[in-house]
Amino acid sequence: MESECAEEQQEAMLWSIQEAVERQTLQIGVSACGATAVVDVLKALGVAVDPEEAERCVQTRLRRNEAPLPDYLLSRSQAGATHAQLIRGAEEASRGAVTGRFFHFHPRRRVRPVPWLGRWIRKGAVPVATMNLQQAVPEGQEVPDAWHHQLVFGAAPNAVFMTNPLDVGSEADVHQRLCSESVLLVRRDDVLQRLTADCSLSSLSELSDPRWRSLDVEGQVKKMIKEEEAEEDQPRLSHIVIPAAYSSGVTLFVLRHSELAQELLGSPELPLV
Repeated sequence: MESECAEEQQEAMLWSIQEAVERQTLQIGVSACGATAVVDVLKALGVAVDPEEAERCVQTRLRRNEAPLPDYLLSRSQAGATHAQLIRGAEEASRGAVTGRFFHFHPRRRVRPVPWLGRWIRKGAVPVATMNLQQAVPEGQEVPDAWHHQLVFGAAPNAVFMTNPLDVGSEADVHQRLCSESVLLVRRDDVLQRLTADCSLSSLSELSDPRWRSLDVEGQVKKMIKEEEAEEDQPRLSHIVIPAAYSSGVTLFVLRHSELAQELLGSPELPLV
């Protein structure tokens, strides 16, 4: 117990804050936070890569903003990249020098993010957090529009240090964003402005992923339409909930031909609560 408490009080940093200011890569393209994180992962592991090459390897998906509503919503559920794309992208961009392992944080795991991240950082691993920023939104602030991948360059008592943007999150907020169902909130205006007379809402229930039906996305859109026809003072849905392709958690990246890689790839999944 004493060693665990001591570990929680230790700071573990890949870079100092000043080094992070100088070395971090700013977003390299639309929806390209994953590819941006991969550039910094490889940089931290001593592997230089051109940002355009990293984005090509990650294969970032874009929103289809001009598409009819059903296709637009499908593109929103997939826009950006999953942790699997980040791992493949880092392996390809580094020509096999780097590999990664993803750890699910949802359903909730028996783990404290700061000491867990700190242990791996001290060993030489480079973490990337895949978070639902629509969780733990500060009171009075607008709900963000997407999930986000961020390189974690440090962990200290009740603090997680991240890049793109340079940020320090509390352990509680980061943990909540790391422990999210794979869903995305889509703003009311983004839905209604894409409704057309020939829009077939039934196609939302015919998509291959059964979550479109279990979440009743078609019904949510119809409810918004009815609200538009009702009295102005009635409560209205601010968002609809759709499936998301992403899983919340942390990917740890290491040099493939290392003892740390063997330890990482042989580590058990984080235990469920």
